[in-house]
Amino acid sequence: MTKILAFAGSSRKDSVNKKLVIIAAKAAKNAGAAVTVIDLADYPMPIYNQDLETEQGMPDKAHDFKQLLIEHDGFLIASPEYNSAFSPLLKNAIDWASRAESKDEPPLQAFKGKFVSIMAASPGALGGLRGLVFLRMLLANIGMMVLPEQLAIPQAFKAFSEDGSLVDKDQQKAAEQLGINLVQMFN
Repeated sequence: MTKILAFAGSSRKDSVNKKLVIIAAKAAKNAGAAVTVIDLADYPMPIYNQDLETEQGMPDKAHDFKQLLIEHDGFLIASPEYNSAFSPLLKNAIDWASRAESKDEPPLQAFKGKFVSIMAASPGALGGLRGLVFLRMLLANIGMMVLPEQLAIPQAFKAFSEDGSLVDKDQQKAAEQLGINLVQMFN
């Protein structure tokens, strides 16, 4: 069975990006994948620093996050937009997970050759679209196959119903389709 890891690049309790990735994750599960949804708040990591890595090795939470990436076939990632880029929390988690823990570990083992669907939700008019440009570039540069379809939800603080679904049914369907498209890459 295809294993999908879903997470948002936000640690906020009421994150709109967490809500968005959950919609795609539910659709991926309904399409037949085994889906694990995690919260990066549960994986606190220091800012990546090679001196720290050399002195202390990879922090336990960074190792745990990296292992989850390795154990899954594909990813659903939602990221807020911070000053026209993706979140520093997401970048830091990717940086730690990109590091080899032994001399014989293949480069970028957690990412290379894996499929990913990306999405964003933002209170702004572009919905995080500018951040997705940089996220797509980063993920492709570390060997991932980023699906061409993506979704940016503008005015995100008004976009979600109390039950977590999107008010706009076309946006809801588009978010679900991201999860379905990812699962279909493995069929």
